[in-house]
Amino acid sequence: MATSSVSKGCFVFKPSFKKRKISVPVAGRKGKAENEQQKTFCSQRWGRFAACFNPSHLFYQFLLPIQKYQFPEKDYFSKGKNESEDSKLRFETYHLLWQQMKSETEQLQEELNKNLFDSLIQFLQKSHSGFHNSNDWSCQIKLKEIPTAALILGVNVTDHDLIFRSLTEAIQNNVTPHVVALKAKDCPDIKHFLQKFVTQLTECCGNVKAKEEESVEVTQRKTNCSMDSLTAWYKAVTKKTGPKMPSKKRITSSQWQSPPVVLILKDMESFSTKVLQDFIIISSQHLHEFPLILIFGIATSPIIIHRLLPHAVSSLLCIELFQSLSCKEHLTTILDKLLLTTQFPFKINEKVLQVLTNIFLYHDFSIQNFIKGLQLSLLEHFYSQPLSVLCCNLLEAKKRINFLSFNQCEHIRRLPSFRRYVEKQASEKQVALLTNERILKVETQSLLENLHVYHVNYFLVLRCLHNFTSSLPKYPLGRQIRELYCACLEKSIWDSEDYGSALQLLRMLAKDELMTILKKCVKVFNASSEKQLGGTAKKIEEFLAEFQNLDEAKEEEDASGSQSKGLQKTDLYHLQKSLLEMKELRRTSKKQTKFEILREKVVNFIDSLVREYLLPPETQPLHEVVYFSSAHSLREHLNAAPRITLHTALNNPYYYLKNEALKSEEGCIPNIAPDICIAYKLHLECSRLINLVDWSEAFATVVTAAEQMDGNASTSEERNEIIHARFVRAVSELELLGFIKPTKQKTDHVARLTWGGC
Repeated sequence: MATSSVSKGCFVFKPSFKKRKISVPVAGRKGKAENEQQKTFCSQRWGRFAACFNPSHLFYQFLLPIQKYQFPEKDYFSKGKNESEDSKLRFETYHLLWQQMKSETEQLQEELNKNLFDSLIQFLQKSHSGFHNSNDWSCQIKLKEIPTAALILGVNVTDHDLIFRSLTEAIQNNVTPHVVALKAKDCPDIKHFLQKFVTQLTECCGNVKAKEEESVEVTQRKTNCSMDSLTAWYKAVTKKTGPKMPSKKRITSSQWQSPPVVLILKDMESFSTKVLQDFIIISSQHLHEFPLILIFGIATSPIIIHRLLPHAVSSLLCIELFQSLSCKEHLTTILDKLLLTTQFPFKINEKVLQVLTNIFLYHDFSIQNFIKGLQLSLLEHFYSQPLSVLCCNLLEAKKRINFLSFNQCEHIRRLPSFRRYVEKQASEKQVALLTNERILKVETQSLLENLHVYHVNYFLVLRCLHNFTSSLPKYPLGRQIRELYCACLEKSIWDSEDYGSALQLLRMLAKDELMTILKKCVKVFNASSEKQLGGTAKKIEEFLAEFQNLDEAKEEEDASGSQSKGLQKTDLYHLQKSLLEMKELRRTSKKQTKFEILREKVVNFIDSLVREYLLPPETQPLHEVVYFSSAHSLREHLNAAPRITLHTALNNPYYYLKNEALKSEEGCIPNIAPDICIAYKLHLECSRLINLVDWSEAFATVVTAAEQMDGNASTSEERNEIIHARFVRAVSELELLGFIKPTKQKTDHVARLTWGGC
């Protein structure tokens, strides 16, 4: 039975149309005229049932809140409740900023996958080189084994399609045009496997004439899908393209006369064992004529190959493992390029970052979903924050400040951070900022420039602190920079116990470790194009020079001399007594060496940098312009709760439909509510088993509560049939949603499945 995911952890079981049984009235002992009469009555009744269908259907109600983000983004800005005078400019700013962030992520992903793709392409070229040198004895042995690349991608399955698309393009550009990618759901048996293989392989051929000929013989190709026909097709294609290949001094792998055929199995774990075994055995027998190379996409572990394939089959494969970049490392790089930089002005606070990272770490490990969540945060920020028009390049933001309207200036004055800033100023300046727009705009430009400088210094000191704490035992401030970043966003980091324990561990570092960390910090400051902390870099270089010039040889000689004087007696009693005296002397004197004094200076210097530059963003005026903080809104969209949403929509339809007529007191059932809402509220009042007759009568009573009863019998009968059809539809929808199910205990009853209001 196929499943379709509605949200995380919720699945809808769709009925299979092939297995659906259609109930047909059996004639039995009834006559033909009686059956025809029954069919006519049923068609009339179901015709009335279809006429009852109206826009208050379940899916119109339930999907209404979901459609919020399926509209075009431009309409979302211009037609939303927060429509304002600068909606168009905010949308354009959002679109430009997102395009820049998107191009940065795409370029970053190409760089991260480059090493993996290069090693895979090298493996493919090396594997196929033996096909041309078949006279060599070792190559003849290899020709009996299918070259296989086991690509370990991890459990982030949603990212695999993007990786395979990029890999297919790289192979087609560098190795061979014959690349086929198959999924397990399309290959239930060997017949469909070969059909899909042949179809995709012939479609990816670059010969236009061959394509035209193949399109004429589609049915013949599907019926005659075998390795023999595939081998004959491969010989014909290579024979046609071989003489036309241009001669060059350097022949690339894509210009081979017999290019290999690369088959990618995207989800190797999901393939049937029998299908894999049969295909590998058949392909190995035609390997000398049909140069096949396999790529297994593996999400779990390479040991799955030996679990699916017996030794007799796995021995036909020449397997080499390839490991993709870890998901956590990928996430750290994405955060480093998108958030821990001043290149993009948009930022998120600690709670929003925690929501995104929790979904990533505890649900899917998907980089694509994380980027989509970041895009949603950006969209929500520009939609909900009127001053997000200033969330752009610093020079552009200063220009836009000069054209701010009166309402936008009032928005600035209402910001909590700006109000706190005004309260700290002198009384004259307070009056000027609250009454004079020109002075307000000048001050806003200055505050935005200070915010930019704050971010430059913040990220430099953050990286420097991470270099110091990432190698400490037990990682008190986290091993990844995102953990340290979250801690710094949440509150003043120096007030935490973990920070105090980290400083204690830093005061125990050895000289070599400390010098290595200081060199990393110098690289961090020198790599920055901004020169706000140029004096800090010089100070660290001075510390490095002092460490290098530190002469500890004399101190070691003095220490060894004093030790030799104290250990003149070899008697065990006197030796123990001398050691205790030396220990007590060291404890009371507490004389530090030059290295310990210098190490203390370095730790104190780093501590002063942290206290000066790693202030929480909430302390900065106008931080609301660039920081998105609505974690609750983001959690509602990303962490879907379908059960609660369904209960709210059915129990209180006004929440989504916004129809004033649907407002009712708690416990009341309005007769104009959608049919499924009426049936749902009535079923909440029932026990475990629900009598359909009583339920139907109660439904009819609620529906006809405010209607004038007509004395015409035919009209009343027609109305009853319509109400009955509406009730049947509502009950069917509740059964589809999983609130009730048929029971064999009583034929005219259904069983209730949910309790506690949802």
